[in-house]
Amino acid sequence: MIRPQRKVQQGEFWVARNDLARAQASRFYDKLDETLEEMDFGAKVHGFCAPLYSSGEKGRPPIDPVVYFKMLMVGFLENLPSERAIAARCGDSLMIRRFLGYELDENTPDHSSFTVIRQRLTQEVYQSVFDIILEGLRRHGLLRGKNLGIDSSVMEANASLRALENRNTGEAYWEYVRRLAAEAGVDAQDAAAVRRFDKQRPGRKTSNQEWVNPYDRDAKVSKAKDGATDMLYKPENIVDLDTGAILNAEVRKADEADTEGLVERTIAAVELVEAIREESSMGGEPVPAATETLTADKGYYCVEDLEAIQEGGIQTIISDPLSNRRVDKLDGSGQAAVSNARLSAKSVEGKELLRRRGMHIERSFAHILDSGGMRRATLRGQVNLDKRYKIAAATYNLSQLMRHHFGIGTSKQAAASVLRGLFELLLACLEELSAFFAVFRLVPDIHSHFLNPSAHPFRAVPSNYRRLKSGAISTGC
Repeated sequence: MIRPQRKVQQGEFWVARNDLARAQASRFYDKLDETLEEMDFGAKVHGFCAPLYSSGEKGRPPIDPVVYFKMLMVGFLENLPSERAIAARCGDSLMIRRFLGYELDENTPDHSSFTVIRQRLTQEVYQSVFDIILEGLRRHGLLRGKNLGIDSSVMEANASLRALENRNTGEAYWEYVRRLAAEAGVDAQDAAAVRRFDKQRPGRKTSNQEWVNPYDRDAKVSKAKDGATDMLYKPENIVDLDTGAILNAEVRKADEADTEGLVERTIAAVELVEAIREESSMGGEPVPAATETLTADKGYYCVEDLEAIQEGGIQTIISDPLSNRRVDKLDGSGQAAVSNARLSAKSVEGKELLRRRGMHIERSFAHILDSGGMRRATLRGQVNLDKRYKIAAATYNLSQLMRHHFGIGTSKQAAASVLRGLFELLLACLEELSAFFAVFRLVPDIHSHFLNPSAHPFRAVPSNYRRLKSGAISTGC
């Protein structure tokens, strides 16, 4: 008989802290807090953010910026796309409350506070937080810097194609299509017919120079990975191909070519590695190697960029998208750059680095965009998305460090490890039971003392017993 769950009624007025319900057994967020304390995360963040907060005692006490960054980490780890969902999750979970440092009688920050804090903190603060996690990776030898890889993906903007407006006339895109449909003899009131007309009309082109979304002017019309046209952004990662650590993460506009600013971004990543090498050599800790290679896909191929990067002593492993490129029409330096890139991409080492690029970079995008709640943007504006994405990438690096320390990198892995342990314990018990019954059925002394052959459910036991008595099989005793 099913007994319905009783309704919660008013119980004791006072409940001792030790009598409260405990968090899940994995204690993942406790371990995460220990890892952050090892980096001195709180003190460093307070040092970065102190100039941006008032030193007076007037007004409401501000929300600790460390709490804000921890809540963004929770959003990545719990696959929460919106700040409203993050605030709700942090308020409901006993485990996350303890991670944030909030008692049961304290209210966790509201989702509206995220906007205020995000506007107050500059992009340099977010980059500094990213560097704190990167420093932790370096201390444990998880950052080498010898082989770098770069790639980009797509992020759906919080904007719609139907809301586009003409930059010059201010005419809405849908009204524009309906006007063209009416001129072509299509019923402008039939929405389905107008959509079919829009897809099939000749010369259809939605140019970012002509059309803009008034609610998010940084979102651009572009093609997604599946070929569909949508309002998109382009996140880009520069990854250490030896360890999988992300050295730089940013959100770019979707209509920008991959090669645009490639040399500057590469130089910035190399300078970061050099700065980390200098700090490591002075601190007596593992020193990353100097950057030797840059690996990318065909979308990053540009002869001028290859020349500039190779002049800096970095080997470029980028496949040429044109199989019939006229190398003879290039100057001497251009021919040398193309030849070096071709040889590097065809070499054994180059093929291995291209394989690692697909493994490490695509994995980082899968974790951040698909499992970290960042594939569909809930914020608007390139700056806002860049801030949120940078903390998600920093949390991805933090999960790498957690996996190095404890063997688990996310809360889902922690829950799965608990279930895996229970499953292994169950298998061990079943093995013990099977061994017990095997002995129980073969040893004649146990059989004669504890079993009644006429009442035993396993009818094979008497036959084994007779075979034992006749000496056909041996018990090994």
